[in-house]
Amino acid sequence: MNDSAVFSVLIVEDNADLAANIADFLEGHGHQVDVAQDGVTGLHLAVTQPHDVIVLDLMLPGIDGLTLCRRLRQDAQSATPVLMLTARATLDDKIAGFGEGADDYLVKPFELRELELRLAALVRRAQGGEQLNRLQVADLVFDLGTRVVQRAGRILTLPMLPLRILEQLMKRSPNVVWRREIEQAAWGDSPPDSDSLRVHMHTLRAAIDPPDLPPLLHTVRGVGYQLKAPDVPPA
Repeated sequence: MNDSAVFSVLIVEDNADLAANIADFLEGHGHQVDVAQDGVTGLHLAVTQPHDVIVLDLMLPGIDGLTLCRRLRQDAQSATPVLMLTARATLDDKIAGFGEGADDYLVKPFELRELELRLAALVRRAQGGEQLNRLQVADLVFDLGTRVVQRAGRILTLPMLPLRILEQLMKRSPNVVWRREIEQAAWGDSPPDSDSLRVHMHTLRAAIDPPDLPPLLHTVRGVGYQLKAPDVPPA
């Protein structure tokens, strides 16, 4: 008898035998299972059908797993928990997976029972309201629960006011945010002089846009600021 609650799961895995083994095991424990064997179908099912959790391979035809997860988080604004299931076992691989929005990471080969337990834990957190509220733009991730900011897997240290400004910009991304809106978010009804905002924006830009990564923060002259992924056209 399965000791975890029943959940619905989408398996995105191009190895037909492995996908069938996972599906048979989970269905045998009472769970509802959908299967996609390529990234395009997986993304379509993920955004059009309700699932409690997603099992996602990285090496997929059509759309790879990292791109699928990023589009799920950024474009579809989906908070469905994602467990990445892959043979890629290096720390860099895991950093990339979590950076694109994965909630858990399991390396092949694995035990089916462990997979089920991990999926059940993700579902419990999500349904119990314990899932972290996270903002993400490209590889920049802001965990609103812990107030931890990461870019490309690196943890960034930011003072309180730049952190408030970043939260506002990420919530509005990729839209341009007017200067007065940023000042309101940072200082409320007592905004300082314009130089103060400029100083904090400089601090924020230095932290989130290191020289070795494409810039995300842009100044829109005479208007305000825009935080956007590199592939989004400028304002």
